[in-house]
Amino acid sequence: MTGPTEPKSSALILVDIQPDFLPGGRLAVAEGDRILEGVRRLMLSERFSVQVATQDWHPPGHVSFASQHPDAEPFDTIELYGKEQVLWPDHCVQGSSGAELHPELPWERVGAVVRKGADPRIDSYSGFRNNWGPDGSRSPTGLAGYLRERGVESVFLCGLARDVCVRWTAEDAVEAGFETHLIWDLTRSVDAGGDEDLRIDLESDGVRLLRSTEMPTDQR
Repeated sequence: MTGPTEPKSSALILVDIQPDFLPGGRLAVAEGDRILEGVRRLMLSERFSVQVATQDWHPPGHVSFASQHPDAEPFDTIELYGKEQVLWPDHCVQGSSGAELHPELPWERVGAVVRKGADPRIDSYSGFRNNWGPDGSRSPTGLAGYLRERGVESVFLCGLARDVCVRWTAEDAVEAGFETHLIWDLTRSVDAGGDEDLRIDLESDGVRLLRSTEMPTDQR
């Protein structure tokens, strides 16, 4: 894993840390609860000038739910707007307890929450851009502009799931021009069996991987 440099201003991006992605949730990620204490410590530290959370926020009947497609099962794939779409169990439905930001974390430290997946026609993994819509484009969420206006040059990502929403957010952060770090031990994957390939793909895409014990102490 490569270590981070020392940028002028850094942001912590907390990806989809919601009960539906933790053990017992509708789309549980194995050992997802193991990240909570480390995430909490980072949030309470003075290491970051900006903290932002993303929140899956689906209306009932979202197009990504397997329940909306006859004869489909969760984790089946279909073609949607010319791209592959994984079908998920109903999860993070607006207003449900599973969609709330996890109550054990100090969300008062967060300056903005990016809600994604609110359009019933379009899935949304990345905090920076929605998935492809009917017109074939990926619309921005506004997160990149929010960070740039605050002088952020470098982002550090943690949360769930490592191989889906964290990955897409990290790759889009690189594309948007941010120095991008993924805190590996403060994420978990839906498919942990693919983690070694994921490491290779992320690093080849320009994402820097590190562990929370390797975090520099002076980034702001």
